Amino acid sequence: MATTALVTGASGFLGSHVVAHLREHGYRVIAAGRRRNALPSGVEHFVGDLDELAAASLSFDVVVHCAALSSSWGRWREFEHANVVGTRRVLQSARRAGASKLVHISSPSIYAAPRDRLNIREDEVDEANRLNGYIRSKIAAERLLRDEWRPGDPQVVVLRPRGLIGAGDPSLVPRLLRAHSRIGIPLFRDGTNLTDLTAVHNVALAARLAVEVECADSAGSLGNTDGAVFNITNGDPRPFRELADKLLDVMGLPQRYRALPPRFAYGGGAVLEQVFRAVPGRPEPPLTRYTVTTLGWAQTLDISRAREVLGYEPVVSIDQALEEYGRGAGSGSFGEPGRG
Repeated sequence: MATTALVTGASGFLGSHVVAHLREHGYRVIAAGRRRNALPSGVEHFVGDLDELAAASLSFDVVVHCAALSSSWGRWREFEHANVVGTRRVLQSARRAGASKLVHISSPSIYAAPRDRLNIREDEVDEANRLNGYIRSKIAAERLLRDEWRPGDPQVVVLRPRGLIGAGDPSLVPRLLRAHSRIGIPLFRDGTNLTDLTAVHNVALAARLAVEVECADSAGSLGNTDGAVFNITNGDPRPFRELADKLLDVMGLPQRYRALPPRFAYGGGAVLEQVFRAVPGRPEPPLTRYTVTTLGWAQTLDISRAREVLGYEPVVSIDQALEEYGRGAGSGSFGEPGRG
């Protein structure tokens, strides 16, 4: 009998790819999300939020938790409910179903800092990082899984995929293209800072490998060594300018950049955040400190643990993912941002 996998956030960018990849490898899939018309076809659906999921009687063997509120700006209570309480609800649902594995999609944004960071290992996390609400919530969600795990719970594996790209990308590339059309893509230090990206197909692969691997900790918890936490990238860090030039080339757009000094921009982002918090409706500032840390300093991840333990090797290159995005943009194939 086929293994049944529940995928949360299945109406989102990553979740839809995880659903497709698991189906291709013989899994029966339940696609969970809040928007029925955005859920993948050909599989069983659960329509509702994570609070409703926790109360439902579903039968599944494993769960891949992709659902999240992902944004560089927002109110803490919204991040907390979506990403922290939501993770608790998924754990509760997995307990109810008697699932054997919970794969939690976290984020390497928790490594963000206003300085170069190269070959970051999974244990190099500042748990006091408060750069934005998203980062704070993802740290808290991982902590919740450590603190609330108990014997008999599903094994927990955490993935931290960096900079997802591919056809349907609703966030990373569209933000750069909007900046390009307005003032030019921000360019720090001539774009020489190394940037790690990950083709979304490779993250879906890593999720399946995480479902199938035996945890380092036989009890199934994350343990003190974080042996079940894995960085995921393409393992192909490149200078930011090289990646941006490639993107503009596949989109048929001229090079258009706006040179900025990172320290000055970081300080300006801090001021703008304070100002926009006082604006009715709290709209997102045009520049945030997190954006500057992402574009202005190098950040590359050590993926040796994923290679050694999961047997992970990227199957889609960065160039292929960027070209796929260009083809998808030309056909009007885009995903939706926010919560899956």
